[in-house]
Amino acid sequence: TFYITPDVLLRSQTSPVQARTLEKHDFSQGPLKMISPGRVYRRDTDDATHSHQFHQIEGLVIDKHITMGDLKGTLEVLARHVFGPDRKIRLRPSYFPFTEPSVEVDVSWGSKTGSDDVTSKDNGWVEVLGAGMVHPNVLKSAGVDADVYGGFAFG
Repeated sequence: TFYITPDVLLRSQTSPVQARTLEKHDFSQGPLKMISPGRVYRRDTDDATHSHQFHQIEGLVIDKHITMGDLKGTLEVLARHVFGPDRKIRLRPSYFPFTEPSVEVDVSWGSKTGSDDVTSKDNGWVEVLGAGMVHPNVLKSAGVDADVYGGFAFG
């Protein structure tokens, strides 16, 4: 974290936008579908996979009857839009405290798109984000009826 003064710091993540939006959303007006992009700052040593400054994007969808299939389809569209039309994704089980089930999302790269042969310099996978189904306790803490609504989040 970069502190400007003892009480002021540069934003280290965009996650709080999801929580504030969920708490304020009026579901009588329809489902919640939001994206929160932004520049963030962290005390990382710059190298090939880390930077002290980067852009982060988070998404949240809450509605009735949302499934893991909706999450996967959204992530596939996002990956192809951001990384190219030939990209594939894979989901690996993971743990995040606010989603269950949770997954790490990898995007294919190289000329042999989607190959699991990472020994070749021409193909492989790179982890780009975490995601999962919003835990019912998160909904309850925001005043949302978890017996009626569900959803997914990614970032």
